[in-house]
Amino acid sequence: MPEIITLENPHWRVGLVPATGGSVAYGQVRIGNEWADVLRPTSAADLSVASETASYPLVPWSNRIREGRLLWDGAPYALRTNWPDGTAIHGTGWEYPWEVVEHTGERAVLRFDSRDFFGVNWPWAFVARFTYALDGDRFEWTYAIDNVDEEPFPAGFGHHPFLLKRVAGSGEGVLTLHCTRAYALENQMAVAAAGAIPAHADFSAGRPIGDTFVDDCLTGRTGEVLATVEYPGALSLDVTADPLLSHAVLYVPPGKDFFALEPVSHANDAFTLQAQGVGGTGLVTLDPGATVEAGFAIAATAQR
Repeated sequence: MPEIITLENPHWRVGLVPATGGSVAYGQVRIGNEWADVLRPTSAADLSVASETASYPLVPWSNRIREGRLLWDGAPYALRTNWPDGTAIHGTGWEYPWEVVEHTGERAVLRFDSRDFFGVNWPWAFVARFTYALDGDRFEWTYAIDNVDEEPFPAGFGHHPFLLKRVAGSGEGVLTLHCTRAYALENQMAVAAAGAIPAHADFSAGRPIGDTFVDDCLTGRTGEVLATVEYPGALSLDVTADPLLSHAVLYVPPGKDFFALEPVSHANDAFTLQAQGVGGTGLVTLDPGATVEAGFAIAATAQR
């Protein structure tokens, strides 16, 4: 069974699984005298499966690339498709073990160097460093990518937190998502510049998470707070994010007790959009020797 390393302070208790794609195994908040799961906890049987954990890194891109065909600087690059829908999805870092380069009681830094492995699903060499830290009531997540190749490449990143719909016996969570635009999607991939948010994915005024299927990419953030989740009588969460994390993917699977809110840097299949001349996709061009870094935080306030 993969090793879990733990971070803990008076507000948060977090387990990390470095060997499973640098993933998060669980995230708990103290409510009264008890620890309560806020992130979907990972079962012992699933600790080796990144997509079944509480959250996992998305690097050096997030979400899907159509048919694994990455378009960049006028040239196509063929990536290995790794999802049943025939796309290359969620980057490649989640497919490999990560190195623990720092671990204290409230902070851990995990590192992935693509040069250390054969067959990494990306045409360029990169190093990713993800930092997880606790600061009072804040659980902070910081992403970084270093270009260690000899030429520039397009980059993006994110994380895939699965949050519970109910916490510590609360009523259903009420989600407010502070975005004003969304992408028209085909098979969960953007096909044009962002426009109006479809009704099923519009949480801008705040409403219960519900059981209607949502798998949408939103942008047009209105401020530092990306989202708020209120669990009546138990807890409130404020998700703040750096401006570079200009997009969010919201995923609500029907019949499940969790949903996903993913702070990410770019649109689904942003590579194709950018090649078509669509602006505002959020992709970053990373020159040799350069680093890009951004992060988000979940602040938890117990109501009892």
